[in-house]
Amino acid sequence: MGNQSAWQSAKTYLAMISLQFGYAGMHVIVLLSLKNGFSHWVFVVYRHAVATLIFAPFAFFFERKVRPKMTKVTFLKIMVLALLEPVIDQNLYGVALQYTSAAFAAAMMNILPAITFILALIFRMEKVNLKKAHSLAMVIGTVVTVGGAMVMTLFKGPAFDIFPNNHAVSHHAAAGEASSHHWLLGTIMMLGTITGWAAFFILQKNTLKDYPAEMSLAALVCLMGTLEGGAVALVMERRLSAWAIGFDTRLLAATYSGIICSGIAYYLQSIVNRSRGPVFVTAFSPLAMIITAILGAMVLAEQIYLGSLIGALIIVFGLYSVVWGKSKQKSDLELLPIVVENKNFDAATGKETVGMKGNNGLQP
Repeated sequence: MGNQSAWQSAKTYLAMISLQFGYAGMHVIVLLSLKNGFSHWVFVVYRHAVATLIFAPFAFFFERKVRPKMTKVTFLKIMVLALLEPVIDQNLYGVALQYTSAAFAAAMMNILPAITFILALIFRMEKVNLKKAHSLAMVIGTVVTVGGAMVMTLFKGPAFDIFPNNHAVSHHAAAGEASSHHWLLGTIMMLGTITGWAAFFILQKNTLKDYPAEMSLAALVCLMGTLEGGAVALVMERRLSAWAIGFDTRLLAATYSGIICSGIAYYLQSIVNRSRGPVFVTAFSPLAMIITAILGAMVLAEQIYLGSLIGALIIVFGLYSVVWGKSKQKSDLELLPIVVENKNFDAATGKETVGMKGNNGLQP
């Protein structure tokens, strides 16, 4: 029993860590395609069209016996989910990525757990008792994480070349992408992206209560994201040439992001979100920052700025304060006594007698 529980927990961590490698690859591939002229409005449509075509058949056949009936409320929630993540989040991300850098975008994602935690408090998915060490750690960690994001935003500092051999290309790339007003605008866009993504996880958790079919939910979000994103793209992108796609970085970006970062990600995040909550799902983003920084330096010859480095270190410290508090809270809840009603029938009086017995929550 213990080994099985440990294995289930290990699979949860492994799934979330693996997704960060997928997101890190997406940061680099998508930025490469955007620099080659791919419209982010069109990218969002193609990305979720690919995800829908791949995952809808699997969802239809594998969950046909467990998929609940679709209600109007559930359908409305799915429409909002598609608006929050595929449309608002990813289009703002596309703009921000062009104005900043892949490494900066990944680093800013580190405040996702803090924003998610704040929204979870607002919607009463998390509870805070400042007399408890774990609650205090989560609050302090949230404040520190936001402070780190402000350092990254307001302080840039000198640049560092991770790979000196790429210095010439890196200098050219930095010159094109690092204008001050664009960098600030890109930061604002990233904050909008993160807020939309955090809200997506909060609503996803709520939707899974009424529609506990993770693969079907992922496929439906991708489908609605394709339709809603397509409507937005037709308004925002008037050039017919922007919709052209061939065997190039555009196809790679749409296929990779659709399969890994939409279909698989939505599915795995739904499973973990349903059991562990939205704060846990978002707790692994710093790993993507580290991987992306290395890939960005190797593939895109990007530089790391001192402000980003200092801010990222502060964010990681604050983030893991939140994670520690969350794990401690879970441990305390598992050890709380559970009162079980014990009913017995008294033959002498002909009545039921009700007693209470304690359980430490560790027994089945």
